Amino acid sequence: MILRVERLREDARVPAYATEGAAGLDLAAALDAPLTLAPGARIAVPTGLAIQLPPGTEGQVRPRSGLAARHGVTVLNAPGTIDEDYRGEVRVLLVNLGEEPFVIEPGFRIAQLVVAPITRVRCEIVDRLEDTLRGDGGFGSTGLSEP
Repeated sequence: MILRVERLREDARVPAYATEGAAGLDLAAALDAPLTLAPGARIAVPTGLAIQLPPGTEGQVRPRSGLAARHGVTVLNAPGTIDEDYRGEVRVLLVNLGEEPFVIEPGFRIAQLVVAPITRVRCEIVDRLEDTLRGDGGFGSTGLSEP
């Protein structure tokens, strides 16, 4: 598959896989100067790129685990979804959940992009849904809240 990428800035970094087995392409900040993200703050960080996803796919913008583990910086709406027909600049909505300000340098890898297949469905109104063992139990009803 081909991901078509348009550079909106000359210095924008083309998304790339960090390793042969990586699932996501790294996205980098396209900034003129360093940007400080205060604790509790959120900001849409530009990548300087627009993309054309392959037909039948979506782009999932996901956090970088190292940023989250070491600094508490993550993607706020993870995973963010880029629709196949979106052609605007890719921006990454970051939030600092850590206790210290975090400085984002120009070109710094801020997130990863996973291109994934989508399934489109047709909604059908029914009088009643089929029964299951779980029924309408949610939020811990399957034992996930137990130690």
